[in-house]
Amino acid sequence: MKKARVTIGLSNPKSPSNVGAVMRAAGCYRVDSVCYTGKRYEHAAKFHTDTNNISEKIPLIGTDSLLDGLPDETKIVCVELAEGAIPLPHFQHPENAMYVFGPEDGSIAQDVVDRADAVVYVPTVGCMNLAATVNVLLYDRLAKSEEMLAGDELIRQSRDNRNRLIVKTQAPATATE
Repeated sequence: MKKARVTIGLSNPKSPSNVGAVMRAAGCYRVDSVCYTGKRYEHAAKFHTDTNNISEKIPLIGTDSLLDGLPDETKIVCVELAEGAIPLPHFQHPENAMYVFGPEDGSIAQDVVDRADAVVYVPTVGCMNLAATVNVLLYDRLAKSEEMLAGDELIRQSRDNRNRLIVKTQAPATATE
């Protein structure tokens, strides 16, 4: 069976701390790569180094176009508060996807949206920041996946080395009158 491929595309991100948080989410949710356009991140990243360690494991790639050179089987999914978009809870994620997110202070370019296979939004009251939106989208993909990892071994591998918490088994709750 061929492994699904997931790429995050960031359109002209502004904040190195947000890109750093996106990279952390990419690591947590097994994203294959993160690409970005624009020069704002590169300029600001010179003064901020949050992404150094994670980008050794997951490529962080500057590019002129998020959509050029994608494998044919890749579906383009824009994530944006756009009229006519699909609410994320109703969306079925494609196996191979490039999820495109707009800048913190703008939106995805219309020509990118026009090439998309789907446009989805997170149905919140107000807008979330870039990193929060990436986390919610990737969690939704994981929650709907048939290949979700689970169990105590995953917990031991994922948690901080100072965390040794174990849930004690409890008797089932009974209804009281």
